[in-house]
Amino acid sequence: MRTSSPGEILTTHTGSLPRPPELAEAMVARENGTADTATLEALPDMVRAATTEVLRQQGATGIDVGSDGEQGKIGYSTYVKERLSGFDGEAGALSLADLDDYPEITEQALAGLVTATPACSGPVRYTGADALAAELNDLRAAVDTVGTAGPAEVVVPAASPGVISIFLANQHYASHEDYLGALADAMRTEYEAIVDAGFLLQIDCPDLAMGRHAQHTDANVDGFRRAIAGHVEALNAATANIDPDRMRMHLCWGNYEGPHHRDVDLADIIDIVLPARPRALLMEAANPRHAHEWQIFADHPLPDDKILVPGVIDTCTNYIEHPDLIAERLTRYAHTVGVERVIAGTDCGFSTFASFTPVRPRIAWAKLASLVEGARRASESLRSPATTIGAHA
Repeated sequence: MRTSSPGEILTTHTGSLPRPPELAEAMVARENGTADTATLEALPDMVRAATTEVLRQQGATGIDVGSDGEQGKIGYSTYVKERLSGFDGEAGALSLADLDDYPEITEQALAGLVTATPACSGPVRYTGADALAAELNDLRAAVDTVGTAGPAEVVVPAASPGVISIFLANQHYASHEDYLGALADAMRTEYEAIVDAGFLLQIDCPDLAMGRHAQHTDANVDGFRRAIAGHVEALNAATANIDPDRMRMHLCWGNYEGPHHRDVDLADIIDIVLPARPRALLMEAANPRHAHEWQIFADHPLPDDKILVPGVIDTCTNYIEHPDLIAERLTRYAHTVGVERVIAGTDCGFSTFASFTPVRPRIAWAKLASLVEGARRASESLRSPATTIGAHA
């Protein structure tokens, strides 16, 4: 895994990027069961073309550590129903406590989100090895096609056992712990295959934060801490054979423009999260609910073997952050945990579900360009402390 240096803060993002409209429409049609034969036959080529293009765009924007953009996934968490057996149960609706408190914002907050969420009704097994191999082979071909015009490293995101349990409810296993264990055993196949193919693995873990107001709303903070300790244990078991340096994990409170007043504080969970095996921790750090939490790392020192990837642009607003604001945020983290252990990131993905784009696609790319420029300005300031952020044309 590439890391920053005192002379340069690297840039990345959290994985998902907007799909071309025709691809998003085709994926939604397939999800809804309304796609015709021609659409289904065209989908693989559409995904390959979109993946190649987002790699090229990331390189042109200046992103150092990019991704496949999750172009072939209907959703960052619910795609697994296509690769795991046991999901034929009646679909359930995800409840978010902050939106339940303010239902008048729900339609706006989740506008465009389309994904099926069948429940687990039988034994979970990994059955998608062929589909996964095809995806990774296609990604390797796209990386080779783009070459040095793309990002220097490529990440493939995958759902954590815990976040799967949020979106795809358990109706089969005797306990939540049994369900988590089965999911961890199954997803181990995917995690190891991604790394074996030469890519970095990103494990998406909203369960460790969003789970407080989406899954464990009746628990107090201590109860939630106990629950996610089990989630971390399952994640660590599933990745036991993978070098931590080849992994990163994303901590998230939910990528939607809602009130978020039910979000658990980072200070209440950070000691549970940090023992997870992946070396790099990506986290929301730009939105109005969590931008202040950089201070926590003064009281909870980052372990020597960890890298921090704070989100310094908000992925729920169409404001394009000023590069000086991005630089300011990055320098705070650099002064707190060390510049060599900070990589500039985003709060979350820009299209966590194929049809869900709270940030318009052209603006998403403009925000990433601002991220790159902000990281450059922060690097310049940190190399030359006399340089004042804001003294730029």
